[in-house]
Amino acid sequence: MPLKLSLKPGEKFVLNGAVVQNGDRRGVLILQNKANVLREKDIMQADEVTTPARRIYFPVMMMYIDETQASKFYDEFALRLTEFMAATRNPDAMADCVAASKHVLAREYYKALLAARKLVEYEDKLTHVASGL
Repeated sequence: MPLKLSLKPGEKFVLNGAVVQNGDRRGVLILQNKANVLREKDIMQADEVTTPARRIYFPVMMMYIDETQASKFYDEFALRLTEFMAATRNPDAMADCVAASKHVLAREYYKALLAARKLVEYEDKLTHVASGL
C-alpha cells in the first residue's frame, strides 16, 4: 500500500537515513514500497533530549532511522526505559513502556516510536500540570 506524504514548502524529512527537503511549494510524495520515513516534526535533535521520556524516544528514533546501527542504541533505550518504568505508576504510561519494549524487540521501530511519543506526551502533560499551565 503506497504512503502519501503531503509536504509543506521547505519541510524536511528523513527517508531511509537521508535528510530530504521539499522545495519552495507544497508537494506530494508517494512511496510505492516500504521505506523508513520520519517527518520533521517527529525528528528530535540530541540537544532536545532533556527529559526521561525523551531519553527513551531518541534511541528508538535512531534505531528507526538507521536499523543497521540499532544495536548501538539498544542499551541506552533499555536503561532509560527501565528508569522510566521505575519512576511511574501510571498504568497507561506503563502499558506504553511495555509496548515500546515489545516493538523494539520485534524490530518494529516505527511502532516503538509511536509508543515512545505517547510517553513524551504524557510527560509533557505532567510538566504543564506541575507548572500550573
